[in-house]
Amino acid sequence: MTSTPFGRVVTAMVTPMREDGRLDLDGVQRVATYLADHGHDGLVVNGTTGESATTTDEENFATVKAVVEAVGDRVQVTAGVGTNDTAHSVRAAEAMAGLGADAVLIVTPYYNKPTQPGIVEHFRTVAQATGLPAMAYDIPGRTATALATDTIRRLAEIPEIQAVKDAKGDFFEASRLMAETDLLWFSGDDVVNLAHLAQGAVGVVSVVGHVAGEQYAAMVRAVDAGDLATAREIHTRLIPVVDAVMHTSQGAIQAKAAMKLLGVIDSDFCRLPLLPAPDEHRALLRDALTTSGLM
Repeated sequence: MTSTPFGRVVTAMVTPMREDGRLDLDGVQRVATYLADHGHDGLVVNGTTGESATTTDEENFATVKAVVEAVGDRVQVTAGVGTNDTAHSVRAAEAMAGLGADAVLIVTPYYNKPTQPGIVEHFRTVAQATGLPAMAYDIPGRTATALATDTIRRLAEIPEIQAVKDAKGDFFEASRLMAETDLLWFSGDDVVNLAHLAQGAVGVVSVVGHVAGEQYAAMVRAVDAGDLATAREIHTRLIPVVDAVMHTSQGAIQAKAAMKLLGVIDSDFCRLPLLPAPDEHRALLRDALTTSGLM
C-alpha cells in the first residue's frame, strides 16, 4: 500500500488523561503504539478527537513529543495546529516541527468566521511557517465556515498544502477537486469512508480507526485493487461500531470509552464540557464491538 506524507490509514487519536484530569503521557504512548500495531501508517495528534479545545500548548507539545518517541519511526505523525488565531497557529506549527512532527493539520478558523480570502491567507501563513506538508481540514459543522470550491483551488496552489481532510460530505465537489488538483483527499467522516475511497480519496482520517484500523487498511487495499465487493463487506460489517462511536454521543467520548474497554488506557476521563460515556453508552459500544467482530 503506497503511503503519503500523512499515511493513508490515519486515526485522529484521543488524548488519554488521568482521573484527576492530568495528561497521561504513558497512556498517550500506549494508544499510539496500539494504533501502529493495528493497521495504521499515520496518526493525527492534538486534533478535535484529542480534545484540542481544552488542552494547553504545553500539553500538546508534550503529546506530540511522546508520540514521536513511541512510534515516529513507524508511522507519519501529523500534529494538529489549527486555531482561530493565525499567529498562535504559526507558533504551534513551528514548535511541532521542532518536536519531530512529519506534517501539520490546519482547521478552518472557527467562531470569528473569516472571509474566504482571509481563510486562504490563514492557511498560507501557517503552512509556510515550517515547510512541512499540511492538510487542510474542512469541517463546517464545527467551524461554521466551509472551504469554498475556489478556496480549495487556491489552497492547491500553495506547495505545502498537499491534502484535504473532508468532513463536509459534498461528494460531487470532492470528485471535481480531485480531478482538477493534485491534492490528496482524505475522508474525515467514518460514516462515508467507503464513498470517498470509491471515488478517489487516498485514505481516511478516522475516529473509529481506534478500534478498526486493520479493517480500514483492508478496505483501502481492496479499493486500490478494484475489489469493491470486499470493501463493501468491510463497510457493512463495521456499521454497528461506526454507529456506536459516531452517533451515540460524541466521537472523542466514545473512542476513549472503546480504548478503555479494550484495556489500552486506564481511564476514559474527558475534560469539560465533555463527560465520559455513561454506562448505557458503554454497553452499546461493547455490543457493537462484539457484533462487528472487534472484541
